[in-house]
Amino acid sequence: MEIVRSTRSEQPVEINGDTPTLRLFSLLEVVASKDQPFSLQDMVEETGLPKPTLHRMLQQLESAGLLQRAADGRRYGAGARLRRLAERLLLNSVHHGAQHIVLRRLVDEIGESCNLTALAGSEVVYLDRVETRAPLRFALQAGSRVPVHCSASGKLFLAQMTPAQRHHLLAHAPLEQYTPKTITDFDAFEEEIRRVKRQGFALDNEEFLPGLLCVAVLVPAPVGRSNLCVAMQAPLMRMTADKALQVLPPLQRAAQALSRIEAEVTDVPASA
Repeated sequence: MEIVRSTRSEQPVEINGDTPTLRLFSLLEVVASKDQPFSLQDMVEETGLPKPTLHRMLQQLESAGLLQRAADGRRYGAGARLRRLAERLLLNSVHHGAQHIVLRRLVDEIGESCNLTALAGSEVVYLDRVETRAPLRFALQAGSRVPVHCSASGKLFLAQMTPAQRHHLLAHAPLEQYTPKTITDFDAFEEEIRRVKRQGFALDNEEFLPGLLCVAVLVPAPVGRSNLCVAMQAPLMRMTADKALQVLPPLQRAAQALSRIEAEVTDVPASA
């Protein structure tokens, strides 16, 4: 039995059984806990495993598309195949079930389209969505992706990061302009992130699509940083930025309900 230590916990991750498959899976668990690329030496220091062993394991994961090299060729990060696996698990676990019911009730209460989102690389992915019954709406389906810098949910995800982590992510995903209101200046964007942290919610006021307003709140995580948001979207002819503040209480109640569901799944007490 080998022990792999994760940066997220003081407790070691035990591998029951001495098989290559279990060792690779345990290494992927450590990879999944990281929020930035890592080197072979980083893994040696963290896990205590021999460098030749780790080098072979990383090569196996890279050849399978589960890991990929960073631009410098020395560091590793999650590969496209691993990201797709994580996204599909999220999509399939929330599209049907208790979370969808919470989303449906929220739409019934506020009368506008709502969605559950997660951060996937430099984009925000819609895990689930319930459309309003109103005839005028922006039709976006589960699985849709939007840029992280011009979405309400994306701003909340970025606000949880350190400035260095944000700069690293945005260096690979420039602040592309989608509308005249998209924030493309880094200093102005950092000020927007500070505002989001103070307020506890975020707005997308025609920053991604003209005529579309979005307000989002984080779903409190049972432990650590949250990777779930619940958001409302509406056309400007029905929803202004001031009016959007009135739907914050229902959004926050929905976020707490979703947090309790997540806590039941992970068997961890929900945030107060």
